[in-house]
Amino acid sequence: MNKPLLSSRRAFLGRMGGLAAAPFVVPASVFASPSPNDRIQVGVIGTGGRGRSLIVDLFQHCGDEARVVALCDVNASHLAKAGAMAAEMYGDDGCASCGDFRELIARADVDAVFIATPEHWHSIPAVAAARARKHLFVEKPLAYTPREGRAIVDAVKQFAVAFQYGTQQRYMGEYHRACMLARNGYLGAVRTVRVGAPFGLRGGSTEQAPAPSGLDYDFWLGPAPYKPYTDGRCDGAGGKGWYHIRDYSGGCITGWGSHDMDIAHWGLGADFSGPTTVSGEAEYDAAGVYDTAWRWRFECAYPNDVTVIFASEDENPHGVRFEGDAGWVFVNRGVIKTEPESLLTVPFKDGDVRLDRPRGHLADFFHSIRTGQRTAAHVDAAHHGVNACHVCNIAAALERPVTWDAAAERFVNDEEANRLLFRAMRPPWGF
Repeated sequence: MNKPLLSSRRAFLGRMGGLAAAPFVVPASVFASPSPNDRIQVGVIGTGGRGRSLIVDLFQHCGDEARVVALCDVNASHLAKAGAMAAEMYGDDGCASCGDFRELIARADVDAVFIATPEHWHSIPAVAAARARKHLFVEKPLAYTPREGRAIVDAVKQFAVAFQYGTQQRYMGEYHRACMLARNGYLGAVRTVRVGAPFGLRGGSTEQAPAPSGLDYDFWLGPAPYKPYTDGRCDGAGGKGWYHIRDYSGGCITGWGSHDMDIAHWGLGADFSGPTTVSGEAEYDAAGVYDTAWRWRFECAYPNDVTVIFASEDENPHGVRFEGDAGWVFVNRGVIKTEPESLLTVPFKDGDVRLDRPRGHLADFFHSIRTGQRTAAHVDAAHHGVNACHVCNIAAALERPVTWDAAAERFVNDEEANRLLFRAMRPPWGF
C-alpha cells in the first residue's frame, strides 16, 4: 500500500461515520499482501449502507486475502460513494462500477459476489452468479419467498460454489456457547425456545414524488409489482423504507427473524428442518406505505415436542432463550445469561457435539472458497431458518394456523397457503 492511503486512514474513518463500528486497524499483512492474482477478487452488488459496510469489513479484516474489484448499484449516488471509498482504501482507481448486475457477474476478474440488495433482489442475481460459477455471499434474509430460496440452494449445489450467509451471529462467542449448552444437554431437555425481535415500523409517506435523480427506479423495482415512487420508499439506511414494505420485504419477521430464528435452529439442531405447525397473529398499520407486521406472536411446533415462541419485543426480549428442565440460557449480541450461573463457565466435554465456529465470518467464506469446506452459516441453514419466518408471515396473512412439511417445503393439504410460497415476477425478470 502507498503512503497516501496510510496518511488518510484517520480522515477516511471519520467520514465513514457509523459504518465501521469497530476500530479500523489494517493488518500488517495488508501492506505486504500477495500479488493480485493470489487474492480472491470480489464484486459487490448493492452499495447502500450495508454494502459499503461490507466493503470496509473486507478491507479491514481480509485485505490480505481478498480485494473488491467491481461494484454495482442502480443508485448512482450509492455507487459513487462506494467507488470513492474503494479508491481511498486501496490507493488506486482499479475498482470498476456498473449499474447492471449482469455486467458485474460477466466479468472474468470476479471470483466471488456479495449481494447486499433489498431482499426482493436477492434470488435473481444469486442464481445468475452461481450459474457463472461465482462464489456467493448473500445478505439476510436469504430470499423473498421459499421458492426463491430453494432456487438459490439448488444453484449453489449444482454449480458447486462456496456460500456464506450474512448471519454473523454464528461467529460470536456468546451464541456459540448458548447453542452448545442447548445442543449437549446442559439445560436438560429443551422444550421451549423464546425468540424476540424488534418491532416493525409504522407509517411511511404515501405522497407520490419524483424518483431521486440518479436512481433507476424501474430497475430498482425489478421483479416487484410496479408502484409509483413515494418519498423514502427505496431507502434502507437504519432499517427504514423498503424494509417495511411487503412488495420488497417480509418486514422484521424475516429481517430480524432470519438472525434470531437461525440461532434457535442452530441450538435445536434444526439446520435442515423447521416447524411442523405455526399459529399466531400479527398487527398491521394501514396509515402509511409500511404494510408489514409491526407486532406479532407465533407459536411454532417443532419435532421432539419443542415449541418456539417467536414474538415482537413487547413479549419476548430481543434475543433467544433456550429453556430446559435443568436450566436456561438467554443470548443476544454481547449478552449471555444462564440459570444456573455456573453454565457460563462449565467446560464442554470431549464427546459433545461441536458446532462450527472456526474463524471469523468473512474469513470463513474465503476459507470455504479455497478449501471447499462448508461455512458455519451454510446455505441449507440459511434457507430453512428464513423459511420458518416465511411460514409465520403466511400464517399471519391467512389469519389461521398452518401445517408445514419442511422436507417437501410445502404446506400440508393447503393449496391456499401453497400459493403464497412464490410470487410471480414482473416481466422481464425471472430465473
